[in-house]
Amino acid sequence: MAQPARAVSCRAGVTRDRFLADLYPQRKPVVLKGIDLGACTAKWTVDYLSQTAGTKEVKIHVSTVPQMDFLSKNFVYRTLPFDTFVQRAAEVKHTEYFISEDEKYYLRSLGEDPRKDIADIRKQFPLLAEDIQIPEYFAKEQFFSSVFRISSAGLQLWTHYDVMDNFLIQVTGKKRVVLFSPRDAPYLYLAGTKSEVLDVDNPDLEKYPLFLKARRYECYLEAGDVLFIPALWFHNVISEEFGVGVNIFWKHLPSQCYDKTDTYGNKDPTAATRAVQILDRALKTLEELPEEYRDFYARRMVLRIQEKAYSTNCE
Repeated sequence: MAQPARAVSCRAGVTRDRFLADLYPQRKPVVLKGIDLGACTAKWTVDYLSQTAGTKEVKIHVSTVPQMDFLSKNFVYRTLPFDTFVQRAAEVKHTEYFISEDEKYYLRSLGEDPRKDIADIRKQFPLLAEDIQIPEYFAKEQFFSSVFRISSAGLQLWTHYDVMDNFLIQVTGKKRVVLFSPRDAPYLYLAGTKSEVLDVDNPDLEKYPLFLKARRYECYLEAGDVLFIPALWFHNVISEEFGVGVNIFWKHLPSQCYDKTDTYGNKDPTAATRAVQILDRALKTLEELPEEYRDFYARRMVLRIQEKAYSTNCE
């Protein structure tokens, strides 16, 4: 069994000034309660969403299993009119379906051209955007994207990190969020930005023995809650109920640090990408040496990285 979860801190009535002065510099997740989000928490029922957004076609994930895996792609992409999608996502059993009567649905809104355009609820769903008041606890020029999300009950998204700061706004429904510190990356069996460990509650410890060392943080989000997820913090999201949310991503680093082709906010900063490329070339060079020499100089490289790049600040 994985380590017992540590509770994510909850704060009520946090103003912008207090967030920026007291909470933001800590670089830790925190649940913010009592923020005025506008009329969305009361208005965004299934019927209202269907009527307001209408028949606009949306690309969705369809899964027959609760734990979605982006690495193995255990889901399919399908397209539905938005009103039909919302009605289906709110159901437990379906009379009309793609794969099975208990399939689950997930929408992550996209830009008009996902290769060039970021997700922005004000552009993709302008009438719904009028209902929500975004907590602007950051400078306007830091804004990156606003992602509209809808999930079926019981759906669990893969563990991953984002390279930008994030407000997860839970508008309706309930979610459970499991988080891991960036410092526990060595124990999460990463493939790019994603973890191979799907079942964070009952992990396969024969396959992933180091996962036991990862310190687990957890919180439950009710309608109206806002979870601050700092950049690089791993998160795994479980929809306890059918729910609607909006993610607000903003740039923690100066704009020039990010990949200009990144429309999803999940490409590593350009300096990090260059550093990894340099490391790969260094490791390729070490292959010119016999095994015992490779081992020796690789260990010296690790020590040098720890000495020069590891932070001395403790959580």
